[in-house]
Amino acid sequence: MSRLLIVAHAPLASALRAVAAHAFPERAALVSAIDIAPDHPEPESLVRQGLEALADHDVLLLTDAFGATPCTACQRAAAGAPRARVVAGVNVPMLWRTLGNPDLPLDELAQRAVAGAVQGVMQANPTPRQNQPGPKPGHDQVSHHDQQ
Repeated sequence: MSRLLIVAHAPLASALRAVAAHAFPERAALVSAIDIAPDHPEPESLVRQGLEALADHDVLLLTDAFGATPCTACQRAAAGAPRARVVAGVNVPMLWRTLGNPDLPLDELAQRAVAGAVQGVMQANPTPRQNQPGPKPGHDQVSHHDQQ
């Protein structure tokens, strides 16, 4: 069974871990969190320690923003960890999707995490329009006439 290691800007990782424990109390032990403080000198060392503590398991690292310090630390630490994968853009639907499928192979679990995150983001106006099909994923709805 894979483990989840949430690595994010403080206090987001701990808050998401608390949400996971609330929604899936029976699987709370599968989730660890590392909050990266703005002034931490070596965030990569924190992630390496987290991976070492979970060395007997496949580990899916869920991090907040691609390119930000927590994500970069995860990428560097996971480079030497064959049983680890990194997914950026963590949100609650991503957590629920992964905790609902912890027995999947690691690569498939990472794919499910991404799908859960993407499918969980939508405009949620209190009108019937919210459930109408929208643009294809990746399509930018904003007109860029000024860039043509």
